[in-house]
Amino acid sequence: MDTEVRIERVLPATIGQVYDAWTRAELLTRWYCPNPAWELKVSADVRVGGDYVVEMGPHVVRGTYLEAERPRRLAFSWKWDGTEDEPTRVEVELSEVADGTRMLLTHTGFATAEDAANHGLGWEPELGRLANLLTALSADRG
Repeated sequence: MDTEVRIERVLPATIGQVYDAWTRAELLTRWYCPNPAWELKVSADVRVGGDYVVEMGPHVVRGTYLEAERPRRLAFSWKWDGTEDEPTRVEVELSEVADGTRMLLTHTGFATAEDAANHGLGWEPELGRLANLLTALSADRG
């Protein structure tokens, strides 16, 4: 079994809008949690070496930005509070396509396939919320 998560989506927005959704705290608080019932708080200092903290209800994840190349690439470490797990790595690669923006999310460094699978289950609804947000933002601008 695989110890990484790879998810590819074509999102209905410009590359700049998708990058902003990944880097602006006020947008992250609208989608960056798999459970919409949980309160979501985000702080993000998006620059290489900058830190972020995401509070998803009772769960807190934090890390450091490793790459920030607007509007094409973002990479950051990922570590849950309260665990002894080593930090994992999330990479987001963006490219322009005819229907919007192709996003490739890769989350690597898991100790077990089960941990990777559990994170994949979390990313799926979260990325659905991202697509819905981008659709709504595009409609607002239209």
